[in-house]
Amino acid sequence: MPVVAKVGDIPNMGKKLVVVEGQELLLINHKGTVYAVETECPHQGAPLAGALVKESYLSCPRHGYRFELQDGSCREHPEYTLKTWPVRIENGEIIVDLA
Repeated sequence: MPVVAKVGDIPNMGKKLVVVEGQELLLINHKGTVYAVETECPHQGAPLAGALVKESYLSCPRHGYRFELQDGSCREHPEYTLKTWPVRIENGEIIVDLA
């Protein structure tokens, strides 16, 4: 599993776009926990780089769909799920499991 960034590269409540093995991912640091999600909203493909990080979710900038950071679920619209990948931190480095 590849190292994709360092924890210090992403400020608290911040985001960072990375490309891992040809796959674009959005890394999100939410109060010290790092999440990896797809870069576009599954509803209509809006780029999530401009999304707001709130309590425990990412809010799409186009229509406000709220995706839980932990599992990508959308309570208000369960037919849409944001793809997520497992993240591990080792020695300050972010490792994402793309499998």
